[in-house]
Amino acid sequence: MAECSRAKHGNPGAGVTEQSPTSSPVSGKKRAQQSPAGCRHKYQVSAPGHCFKKVTLTKPTFCHNCSDFIWGLIGFLCEVCNFMCHEKCLKTVRTVCSCMTPTLVRVPVAHCFGPAGKKRWFCGVCRKPTEGNTALRCEVCELHVHTDCAIFSCGDCRNCHVDGTEEDFAQDTTVHHHWREGNIPSTARCEVCRRSCSSSEALAGMRCEWCGITTHAACYVAVPPECSLGRLRGMFLQPACVRLCSRNFSKMHCYRISENCHNDMDNSDEVDMSCPASAKEGQAASTPDSGKQLLKVFDGDDAAKRGQFRLVSIPRITKSEEVVEAALRAFYLPVEAQGLELQECDGQQPLHSEDILNRNGSPDNRGIFKDPEAWILKAKPQDTEVLKIYADWLKVGAAYVSIAISRKTTVESVCNEVRIQLGRQEEDPSNFNLMEVYMGSKQVQRQILMGQELVLEKLEEIRKISLRQMNQTRFYLTENRTLVVQVNLLIGGLPSLLTREEYTQLIHEHLAVKSHLVTITHFYGSQGAIVLQISCFSEAERIYMLAKDTAVGNKPLTSLVIPEIMHNKLPKDVSPLLVFVNPKSGGLKGRELLYSFRKLLNPHQVFDISNGGPLAGFHTFREVHRFRVLVCGGDGTVGWVLGVLEAIRHKLSCPEPPIGIVPLGTGNDLARILRWGPGYSGEDPHHILVSMDEADEVQMDRWTILLDAQDVSEDGKENGFLEPPKVVQMNNYFGLGIDAELSLDFHHAREEDPDKFNSRLHNKGVYLKVGLQKLSHTRNLHKDLKLQVDKQDVELPNIEGLIFLNIPSWGSGADLWGSEGDCRYGKPRIDDGMLEVVGVTGVVHMGQVQSGMRSGIRIAQGNYIRLTVTRPIPVQVDGEPWIQSPGHIIISAAGPKVRMLKKFKHKPKKQSAGVKDACSESPSSSDGGH
Repeated sequence: MAECSRAKHGNPGAGVTEQSPTSSPVSGKKRAQQSPAGCRHKYQVSAPGHCFKKVTLTKPTFCHNCSDFIWGLIGFLCEVCNFMCHEKCLKTVRTVCSCMTPTLVRVPVAHCFGPAGKKRWFCGVCRKPTEGNTALRCEVCELHVHTDCAIFSCGDCRNCHVDGTEEDFAQDTTVHHHWREGNIPSTARCEVCRRSCSSSEALAGMRCEWCGITTHAACYVAVPPECSLGRLRGMFLQPACVRLCSRNFSKMHCYRISENCHNDMDNSDEVDMSCPASAKEGQAASTPDSGKQLLKVFDGDDAAKRGQFRLVSIPRITKSEEVVEAALRAFYLPVEAQGLELQECDGQQPLHSEDILNRNGSPDNRGIFKDPEAWILKAKPQDTEVLKIYADWLKVGAAYVSIAISRKTTVESVCNEVRIQLGRQEEDPSNFNLMEVYMGSKQVQRQILMGQELVLEKLEEIRKISLRQMNQTRFYLTENRTLVVQVNLLIGGLPSLLTREEYTQLIHEHLAVKSHLVTITHFYGSQGAIVLQISCFSEAERIYMLAKDTAVGNKPLTSLVIPEIMHNKLPKDVSPLLVFVNPKSGGLKGRELLYSFRKLLNPHQVFDISNGGPLAGFHTFREVHRFRVLVCGGDGTVGWVLGVLEAIRHKLSCPEPPIGIVPLGTGNDLARILRWGPGYSGEDPHHILVSMDEADEVQMDRWTILLDAQDVSEDGKENGFLEPPKVVQMNNYFGLGIDAELSLDFHHAREEDPDKFNSRLHNKGVYLKVGLQKLSHTRNLHKDLKLQVDKQDVELPNIEGLIFLNIPSWGSGADLWGSEGDCRYGKPRIDDGMLEVVGVTGVVHMGQVQSGMRSGIRIAQGNYIRLTVTRPIPVQVDGEPWIQSPGHIIISAAGPKVRMLKKFKHKPKKQSAGVKDACSESPSSSDGGH
């Protein structure tokens, strides 16, 4: 990546020219171990892997260590990872080179790479800016990389759950800081020295992925390793409390991340054939007088077979050792050049040390590199080697034992020697295994080695396949454990309201499950979903993949991997937050919130509601005795969550969790009266979570609407059923007539071209357009309706729309009932068990209400409503419209009230001008007009 990325993203260090070093300011120190460049006559520091050289700066440049501007013309650049720093910072550099990242991994965990968007970040491998659509980001941690840099990152993502083994159940619940470099907020300050530690010009500063504290790269080593989880600890689902048997499933499956926008990541382990040499460099290398030459280099037989190479730019007059060093830099390999050689792809002729490329630049005196200039980087055979063996039970990346191996060393002898060094020689040797772990960025692969297998031959085999793979491979001494395989799959999309026996028959018929391996542990008839507990990894994987390609009754099934929350391990002072996000709401804001909450919290407590609905989250939290819910979406999304909660609350240990809202829809009337604002406007997600923690609990009524469609004559006589009765739940309001007709026209327009409806401004413009088309309507709705409120007949005035209000906000914040006092009616509240009945005379009246000029026509107030409809009429419930057939409509209270979270209203404090900027309140913390 080094040579290719430099060409693609500009000269290293924001514009530098190489300068021959004279004397090293740290010449008295030993050379850093395992530098991939050989680094003869290079500047060295204590941070491993770096290979610094003195360069002349040609444009403004910032230090990656202290983030300050580099004054003058001289800087120090790592030839491997492009780390740039002052001369004075060479002694304090603590950030290891990108080639050494695998050595820092505590527990290998793969990343979930997805598109990063157009925002400017810095690559965690080559340290260059990521711009355009070629960048990737991990959905779980802060790692941002170029597409062609992804394969050089290793599996160092956050470990968010424990596996299903007895050892993991007994492990320490302490959470350690998970440090990630760079891409931190511009206002970040160092936890140690309290100075600014962020930079918008370079990859600088460190951030803990759990608690969010930030430090300088030179300061974070002074922070204690134990993490307190920070301000959000009270709502955090700690990793030690989540159990998931994840073998055979990718991390995207484990975190229920939709694969629709990640399909192009299927080949992310492949190196781009058109490795990014810039046009200028490529042209210069192709001209006879450029003095440069581009070579195609493969890091093993597998890359050569697939045609995956790196372009290495070298001078035409170069010794073979320098070519190998350049190739090592390109592949981020922290090994010595003396142990490697280059071989031709079409033969096995090695490049010897005395060979020189194009000795005098003449075409008649060609060097050993022939067209096509493609070479394989090979490891020379070794008779002895030192191998690091990690102790699995210590769960610490730095805890390893160094073992000298020879041609005759077997896996069994390695295990015995490691046990002796660890003081466990008295234990039964058969209880230990040697495990090979490949820490790939996309998937962590494990393999148990056989006892008589020769270890050195195994290493040579890996290096022959790929030197990069060898750099990301570890060996662990593991104990034999009793593996409790228990994979839980939530299968949705089944017919609703069936019995357990009928669901069992369906999955046997369509999924051909094996009864001795699969058990139905839960079924949710109202949701058409069941939960399967599977005791075999391969059977779980087969069912998971098959269900995604299966349809029952022309309805496709959904399949989700569900974790298990060990509620007994939850601290008593923790009430974890269950987050639902609708990524289709609010344009791209829903997608970004989903990404932000996965980073700020444990991704196992964040659910994409478009992938399986709310049931997956409620089932995961079913045994948690106390939790809160955050819904990110419009009023329709909130109603969806409340509807599912009402249907399954009897199966939850916490049947009435309080619910907060991040408004992403168009109207957001419920969010307005709960002070969450008229709409999400880019508020800091961390501030949202803090507000959730401080919010007050309030009660809210919910209502059941029974729509009994019958052939009703004008005199009220019933002439037979037209369609089966339908029951819906209502939270905000229920409208008939012109209000519902506008919603229905808007709904049809959105279905015809959904891509245009990605902003609240455009949506309101469409509402205005369809409203203008209804100006000529006549006021005759009262002729088609008969109204009873608390069993009393109510005469309707000449109106065109009738609305039943549960909350004092309608039509994107309008006060339809009005604030004037009236001795006939009580003051509306969301928990008074009463509905307000209001009429509107037409589109003009509705516009006047929304502009605050008028209020609606107050008709009645009560807790039991009965309507008789004599002709088909548009109706809408919480913004969801349809045409209702004639018949009876009954509205009554729906069971217990729901608990909602109302944003705490901070009282404004008098403050001096000097501290206003630091303490200013977010715009979204306003009361929303209520």
